[in-house]
This record gives sequence, structure tokens and C-alpha cells, in this order.
Amino acid sequence: MSISIVRLGTPRAADEGPRIGTVRRPPRGVPKAEFASRDYYDTWLPLLAPSAELMAGGKTAESESDWARFAKRYRAEIEGGEGGRVLDMLALLSATSHFAVGCYCEDEARCHRSVLRKMLEERGAVLR
Repeated sequence: MSISIVRLGTPRAADEGPRIGTVRRPPRGVPKAEFASRDYYDTWLPLLAPSAELMAGGKTAESESDWARFAKRYRAEIEGGEGGRVLDMLALLSATSHFAVGCYCEDEARCHRSVLRKMLEERGAVLR
């Protein structure tokens, strides 16, 4: 059992399990009834998405120091609220279930899901 970290909207792996969208907004132009069938997500968890203000800063990060600043602020947002407890729960569930968490960004290295991956690892989650 494990968590896959995925790009939403890409084809699912055969044994991936349900997808959790950790994004601030639903996919544009896609009817809600088609989110799952189009491989976006089965359930939406915007609590784990960066705030709109922070997301804007992350998208414009050009240097490694800019990205590190984004990652630090994103961690603080998640850990400072309910997000930390949700990550604890996901880490626990990873021992008994297959599921995926994801975002739309093409490059995981410059996406909040790379920081999510690290926070889940730190909690002992089983990751693919």
C-alpha cells in the first residue's frame, strides 16, 4: 500500500486508487461530474493547497532561494493549521491503502506537491 504523488489530469496507474486533488481551484472547463473520469481527482482537498497569495509567489520563483522561500512558507501554512493533522492521517492510511495526491503543475520539482512529498515522508508515509 502506498501514496502516489501525481500530476492531475494524467492517466492513472492501474493500482493507483482514488485521487485527492490538493489544488486551490477545480479544473477549468471540466464539468464537476467528469473530474474523476478525466483523471483529475475523485475528491478535492484544497486544505492542502497553498494559499492564493503564496501560490502566486511560487509560480514566479526563479531562483533556488525563491523556491526555498516558497517551500518554507508553504510548510508553515500547512503545519500551522489543520493541514498537519490531515497529513498525519494520510501517512497513517498509506500503510493500508493505495491512493494518490496531486496538483496540475507539469514540473513536480517546482510544485507544492514536491513539498507535500517531503512532509509525508517525514511522517513515515509509504510513498511510491
